[in-house]
Amino acid sequence: MNSSALPRHVPITVAYRGGHPENIHHGSLAVVDAKGQLLASVGDVESPLFTRSSLKPFQAMPLIAQAADRYELSDADVALLCASHNGEPMHVERAAALLAKIGAGESNLACGSHVPFFFSTNGITPEPGARFNRLHHNCSGKHTGMLLLAHALGAPQGGYLDSHHAVQQEIARSVSHFAGVPVGQLVRGTDGCSAPNYALPLRSLAHAFARLTLEEPDPVYDKAPLRIARAMSHHPELVSGQGRNDLALMRAGRGDWVSKVGADGVQALASFSRGIGIAAKVSDGQLAPLMVAFVSALDQLDWLDAESRSALVSLIPPPLKNAAGIEVGEMRAVLELRGA
Repeated sequence: MNSSALPRHVPITVAYRGGHPENIHHGSLAVVDAKGQLLASVGDVESPLFTRSSLKPFQAMPLIAQAADRYELSDADVALLCASHNGEPMHVERAAALLAKIGAGESNLACGSHVPFFFSTNGITPEPGARFNRLHHNCSGKHTGMLLLAHALGAPQGGYLDSHHAVQQEIARSVSHFAGVPVGQLVRGTDGCSAPNYALPLRSLAHAFARLTLEEPDPVYDKAPLRIARAMSHHPELVSGQGRNDLALMRAGRGDWVSKVGADGVQALASFSRGIGIAAKVSDGQLAPLMVAFVSALDQLDWLDAESRSALVSLIPPPLKNAAGIEVGEMRAVLELRGA
């Protein structure tokens, strides 16, 4: 794989003004079964693309496989370890409680801090003087899991984000195993939370998600993949939060879908009943056109019924109106899935 070559994305969503195309959003999407067969696609599904937070189930995998019982992790705990959460009280309090299991706290997290996503997602302004810490960071659950893994391995907590640290070595092996890409060929970068992140072909990411749905134990990670996926699907509010796309997608799936967004326009999802994974990327990193294309893909795959369509309405931008309230345009999906 040539990691420096530009991906060959194609138009997947177009914003129209007066019926004429104005903004064209390019991207790609892959549909893959648990055996690795490419069932349908659009655009470039072979070039490595950064997975960002869609990788979180596989970053949590070594901990769940090796030490979930040791730390008495509930399904709700597992969901938080895979979260890009809103920083709501339920997220912050659970992360703090998990850290306390190993005598750690907020200061041990190396993710930095930001204003919780809850506010920007729901159009709310924080109260004057509101203060936030690292537990409010959307990746605090993931980092908590990394610290738990360090403790389980008997490795130092300090430097847990270093690529040579035992924690990151375990995670690299997990990503390699599920994506089918040798560790030495993984394209590595640094995520927004300072953790190592990997670029994978969408075909590989979709395959990895499909493997989360298998009932039979994994030869390396035993029952951890299905446990992680079920925990996320059963607790979507902990994986994301009020107003977020993963919450909407998993509620639309009514227990059959596990979903994980990644920053800058990545979305992955798998169906338990079908054993099929989907992975998508919009090249400009914008969430709205990604969701328009993704919902269209689900429709083309015949995965949607009236109830699920209704649950996903919030992901589709309403018609564009100007300051006078006049409707002037709309955003529409233009991708057409082709069989492999």
